[in-house]
Amino acid sequence: QALASDFYGNSETSDGVSQLSSALLHANHTLSATDHLVSETVERLGEAVRAELTTLEEVLAQRVELVAATRGARRQAEAVAQQFQGLAFWRGVPLSPLQVAEEVSFVEEYRWLAYVLLLLLELLVYLFTLLGLAKQSKWLVMVMTVMSLLVLVLSWGSMGLEAAAAVGLSDFCSNPDTYILNLTQEETGLSPDILNYYFLCNQAVSSPFQQRLTLSQRALTNIHSQLQGLERVAAPQFHSAQKPLSSLEETLNVTEGNFHQLVALLHCRGLHKDYGAALRGLCEDALEGLLFLLLFSLLSAGALAAALCSLPRAWALFPPSDDYDDTDDDDPFNPQESKRFVQWQSSI
Repeated sequence: QALASDFYGNSETSDGVSQLSSALLHANHTLSATDHLVSETVERLGEAVRAELTTLEEVLAQRVELVAATRGARRQAEAVAQQFQGLAFWRGVPLSPLQVAEEVSFVEEYRWLAYVLLLLLELLVYLFTLLGLAKQSKWLVMVMTVMSLLVLVLSWGSMGLEAAAAVGLSDFCSNPDTYILNLTQEETGLSPDILNYYFLCNQAVSSPFQQRLTLSQRALTNIHSQLQGLERVAAPQFHSAQKPLSSLEETLNVTEGNFHQLVALLHCRGLHKDYGAALRGLCEDALEGLLFLLLFSLLSAGALAAALCSLPRAWALFPPSDDYDDTDDDDPFNPQESKRFVQWQSSI
């Protein structure tokens, strides 16, 4: 039963920590993708403002109304870039989910290995203890008594750590939202509106990015209308304007595609799902595994304590051993051989 508790508890704890690490890695992917899309879009818009729109103004310099429309598109593009920069809310935050996932995986790897080694050590102690009892070897029983005492100390120590971890984790899991919300705000410095939006993710909490997304969508629609008007009016009269207009149209299409991806990434559903998966890994699998590991430590400590109490009594019941049982018959210093030699001389 103790071995089954150890294997099951170790497996469940490892599964829970793996689920936590996977959720952190997925959240890091979402945040990195958001940052990448924002950077790519802002860079494209900046390049369009510096190159294509500037070229278009120079080409259309003879038509004041067309230049005004081009400058309007420039202002709208700059406004979109400014709004997009505020969407990368995790940029510059010192806390990285990837780093946390790597640290958790590192600790879990050594924790799992330590429990496997402790289990193997206990099995070896049990096996050699049985071997010593079967052979009635006092020295082997003595060594195993000392080893049992050492493993008993390790079992009590691991039981204390498991009990503390289980109590702390159960206390955390009773109300995790408030604790994680305060800790994340302290570590990241993000506004409570953003954190509440992702941690709670319900109808009562509105998106803190809704205004920026709405303004960006309106600006993109205005740019699209202005470019269509310029292409309809200016392209037939200024053939050199066709190339920058086509390039601007391509940039606008890419920007709109990135915008729709950002809308999906910034929705609370994805990150809140990762948050829920991390909590389930900790508060269900990992906590259950810790309880079974605690049971294993308790049972093994009881078994080792019983062995320590019974081994000295078993030792006392061993029959007295002949100190010369292990001597070689051909050894000239063997007392039996010396006795036979004296008898042989007297017979001569």
